[in-house]
Amino acid sequence: MQRDHREQLNLSWQANADAWTAAVREKRIESRRLVTDAAIIQAILALAPKRVLDIGCGEGWLCRGLVEHGIEAVGVDASEPLIAEARKASGSTPKYRICGYAELESQAPQLGRFDVLVCNFALLEEPLAPTLKAMHSLISKDGRLLIQTLHPWRACNDASYRDGWRVETFAGFGEGFSEPMPWFFRTLESWLSLFSETGWRLQWLQEPLHPESEQPVSLLMLLSSENN
Repeated sequence: MQRDHREQLNLSWQANADAWTAAVREKRIESRRLVTDAAIIQAILALAPKRVLDIGCGEGWLCRGLVEHGIEAVGVDASEPLIAEARKASGSTPKYRICGYAELESQAPQLGRFDVLVCNFALLEEPLAPTLKAMHSLISKDGRLLIQTLHPWRACNDASYRDGWRVETFAGFGEGFSEPMPWFFRTLESWLSLFSETGWRLQWLQEPLHPESEQPVSLLMLLSSENN
């Protein structure tokens, strides 16, 4: 029986945990090494938060980086193997919790409130409205939501510029990736409509560029809650 996209997406992050951890820690991914890692850290630091929640934290690199800047960081991810890797590399600080998107609201009392919520290349599913609505319960007064995602123009390549499922094969990321990862592509118009529908207001948008090609690599969006 063929798996649905969500099941295959979850399976990918379970099966590829070791390979992904190695790719990130060995800095094999050029766009991350040259552009996007620094872009997300700089954007967070500019907000001067005391407490940050990394949603879809993976093996924990961003949380570790924020702790080095004196920020209290908490990471959540649905992949048990990735959370295990994060804990192994970090000890007791920062803190990590196994938590899928569907569990964010129910785990809000245990997680607490945060000055900044970060989703760094982590919003990969199609039905994101429930997830974005749940995030309101995690944000402090005057808090912000920061999203970095693949730039829609760059992600398009030869495909049509329409919302739809794509497949990441992890080609060029090194060995060990056994399961392809489906992910849901959104146009910029679709992102903005989704924010409006779920009670988020766009504060600013940035398009980090590759230093050599000067082409956009990612889309960085800062949002505030309409509930604040």
